[in-house]
Amino acid sequence: MSQVSFNVVSRSGTSAPSTVDLNRLTIAGWAGRDQAAIEHHIAELAALGVKRPSTTPLFYRLGAGLLTQAEQIDVVGTKSSGEAECVLVHSADGLLVTIGSDHTDREVEAYGVTVSKQICPKPVARDAWRFDDVVGHWDQLQLRAHAVLNGERRLYQQGSVASLLAAADLLERAPVPAGAAMFCGTLAVIGGIVGMGDGDALELELHDPVLNRTLRHAYRVRALPIVE
Repeated sequence: MSQVSFNVVSRSGTSAPSTVDLNRLTIAGWAGRDQAAIEHHIAELAALGVKRPSTTPLFYRLGAGLLTQAEQIDVVGTKSSGEAECVLVHSADGLLVTIGSDHTDREVEAYGVTVSKQICPKPVARDAWRFDDVVGHWDQLQLRAHAVLNGERRLYQQGSVASLLAAADLLERAPVPAGAAMFCGTLAVIGGIVGMGDGDALELELHDPVLNRTLRHAYRVRALPIVE
C-alpha cells in the first residue's frame, strides 16, 4: 500500500486536501479511440522492438508503490521515457483526475511490456480535479508534454483526449474501486520516442478549456549506472 495526497481544486478555484491509501494501480495501454492513431503508436514502439498487443485496450496491473509525486525519479540507464496521461484516482472524497506520466523502460519493453512498466516509478501531480467536474466535457481536455533533453526544451506531446477512449468507457471495462488509480492512455509523441538521460526532464500539462484551468507536474530523471 502507498499513500498519496492531493490538493483537490474545485470548479470555483477553492481547494481542499485529500489523502489516498493506494492499494491498486492499473495502466490502460493501447487505449486510443481512433484505430489509425493506435496503429501509429504501435508502429512507434515496434521501431523499438516492442511486439504488437494481443488486443486493445490492455490493462496492466502494477504495484501501487510505483506511484510517486516526487520531482525526481531514479531509473537504470538512459533508455526510459515518459508519456503524459490523465490519471483517475478513487479517493475517500470520490473519483479524482490528475496528470501523470507512464514512465517506461524502452529497452526492457522489447522484452515484455508489463515488466518494463513495473520497473519505473509513475509520477503524478499534487493537484487534482473532481471527476464529476470534467466528465461532462471530457473530450475537450487537452494533454501536453515538453521534454527537456540535454538542456533543450521541446514539445513532445500535444492533443485532445478525444483521440483516446473516454474515461467513462475505460471505467466500464476496468472499474477503479476505492484506493485504486488508473492511467488512461497517451498520445503519439512528436518526433519519435527518445530515451531520457541523467538530468533530463518531462513537463506535463492537462488543460481544461471549459473551466479555463490547468494541472501541471514536472519531474527530472536521475539515470543510475548499469554495472556488469
